[in-house]
Formats: sequence, structure tokens, C-alpha cells
Amino acid sequence: MQGQSQKKREYQIVLWPMSLKILISGGGTGGHIFPAIAIANTIKELRPDTEFLFVGAQGKMEMEKVPAAGFDIIGLNITGIQRKLSASNLAFPFKLIGSLLKARSIIQSFKPDVVVGVGGFASGPVLRMATWMGVPSLIQEQNSFAGITNRWVASSVSKACVAYDGMEKFFPKDRIVVTGNPVRKEMVQIEGKREAALDKFGFVGDKPVLLIVGGSLGARSINRAMADQLVSLLEADVQVLWQTGMLFKEESARIKDQFPNTSLNIQEFIYEMDLAYAAADFVVSRAGAIAVSELSIVGKPTILVPFPFAAEDHQTKNAMALVKTDAAIHVSDSDVKSKLIPEVLRLMNDDALKARLSENIVKHGKTNAAVDIAKQVMKLVK
Repeated sequence: MQGQSQKKREYQIVLWPMSLKILISGGGTGGHIFPAIAIANTIKELRPDTEFLFVGAQGKMEMEKVPAAGFDIIGLNITGIQRKLSASNLAFPFKLIGSLLKARSIIQSFKPDVVVGVGGFASGPVLRMATWMGVPSLIQEQNSFAGITNRWVASSVSKACVAYDGMEKFFPKDRIVVTGNPVRKEMVQIEGKREAALDKFGFVGDKPVLLIVGGSLGARSINRAMADQLVSLLEADVQVLWQTGMLFKEESARIKDQFPNTSLNIQEFIYEMDLAYAAADFVVSRAGAIAVSELSIVGKPTILVPFPFAAEDHQTKNAMALVKTDAAIHVSDSDVKSKLIPEVLRLMNDDALKARLSENIVKHGKTNAAVDIAKQVMKLVK
């Protein structure tokens, strides 16, 4: 019996290496950084002995956010190509070559078992060098229209984890796994929190709550439409929770002074998004990949106003993926001034529409995305 137990222990040691080394590259925006951190945290839960190293772009927000999440990061001197004629474009080939060489040095030194790319400037050189060096690689594409970096390495990576169907036009079909986007679990856990959420934001339970989010910097068009027609919302007994973003700070202060002691809660940034989602009866939002993923999990009736200047207009494509399944309402940025508030009031007064949107949007939600991606990463370990 003792011999059988010893053999079992020996088998387990052979099956599982002592530790894993995972290199994660990319960033530039929260839409890339937070999924990367979610993937790392999930792998760490499954394999606590895993060693991580992130590679980002110098001067970008990942150089602050990743260390704050407890991971080491190295920066590359890399930027994107500007759409208009720019002196920085002339330097791009030299920065790319330098970043490829530095990526090779990082891979040689760290010796990762797998390289994961999440999109963004730094992801391209690292993934390209990893594939040249024979290191297994995986990309995670958040949007319904693949970013330029992921398209650049699409044919050479081992696996592509995507959030939308129909991504065969960007990646080899046999390497695609539809996992959804990894979101921060604490952001979408809203069950049993409504009463505390209403109390937190100073709302009552017998009036509808509208949540407006436009990203950390805010959404100028949405903010302007809200400022111009806020009176009509408050007169309709709508309670408004409005994240304005830091660029609207001065004007939001004036609005607060103009509407004291009303059903209006204006914040530059909402840190407790789980409570915001818990309080909301319906939502107005930009259509960034992570925002759409969070909304699909919490199941709130949503009006999407895509940012029209996102790369390849990917926010509109994200929004239309929901609209075509009757899972969200779309208002274009150019129409926001005339159509947004009427659409909000129409949605507020149509219980059947709210129920239908909620029922359909949760069909797009992928609650286990981070775990599914983590398992795909570990499958690539040689």
C-alpha cells in the first residue's frame, strides 16, 4: 500500500512541473490592461507557483497599473503608427527594431513557458519574437474587430481567444476559442447588493435609476447631451448616477451647484462599479469591449453610444453585435444630442422592452472567460 502511494506521488510530480513562467504583453488602455491582470490572477489561483512578467509600452498606463496589481513589468520604447502624417511615424521602424531586440533579450532571460498577448503597442514585438523563437503563444482579442497588433501576429500564434463569433476573418479558424472577455469579478458580483447600493448613492427604491458611464476620461458628447436635457430627466422622476470623467470636472461642479438636493449623483469616477450596476435599472454607456462584457454579465437594459474615433470604429462593431440580437439599443455619437434622452425616456416607460433587452444581453455574457483563457494558456505549456 505504501508503495502504491509512493508511485502516485511520483506520477503527480511528473505530470505537473514545479512552476510555470508566463510572459504577458500589451496594454495602452484599461481595455487591454485589466483583462491581462484578470488572466494572470486566474492562472495564479489555479497554479499559485506561477511566475509572471509583464511587458508594456514605456509611458503608458500599464507601467503604473500592473505594479499596483502586484506584478513586475518591463517597458519597451514602442508607439503606434499615427493615422496622419507625423514625424513620429519616421521613427517607428527604428523603435520596432529596438523593441524586437529587447523582446528577444527578455524572452531569453525569463524563459517563459507561454507568451500571452492582449493587444496594444508592446504586444506585437513580443509575440512576433516569441513565435520566431518557438515559444507557445496565445492572443486575447477583446473586440469584434481585431486590433492591428493581433492581426499582425494572427497567422503565427498558437491560439486566439476571442469574445465574439465570426472572428475567422482575422484568425485561423482551427486556432480560435470563443471564451469571452475576462472581467474583474468584483465588478460584476451584484446579487444582494441593491439596497446597499441605493443607500450608497442616496437613492430611493421606488424610482428608476439611470447609470451613465463614458469611460475614465468621460464621453464629451454624452456629457453635453446630459447637461442640456438633465431637467427633463429629473422632471420624469429618474434618479441619475452619472460618471462624467475627469475632463468634465469643472462643468460637473457647476451642475451640482445648479441642482442641489435632487435625485442626481455626479461623480468624476465611480470606483465601486458593482454597486453602480446593482443600483441601476438601465444604463447608457460607450461600447468598449470590457464595458460591453460587464453589461452582458450584469444583464442591464442598455443604450450604447459608441466612440466613433476608436481604431477601425471597433466600438460601433461591438455595439452592433448586440443590437442585431435585440440585446441593446444603439444611438450614434452624431445623433446623441437629439436622440439620447428621448431613447432613455422611451426605455424607462417600456417594461417589455427592458425585459427583452435584459433577457437577450445576458446571452452574450461569459462569466468564466478568465478561467477558460487560463486553461488554454496552461494547455500550451510544453
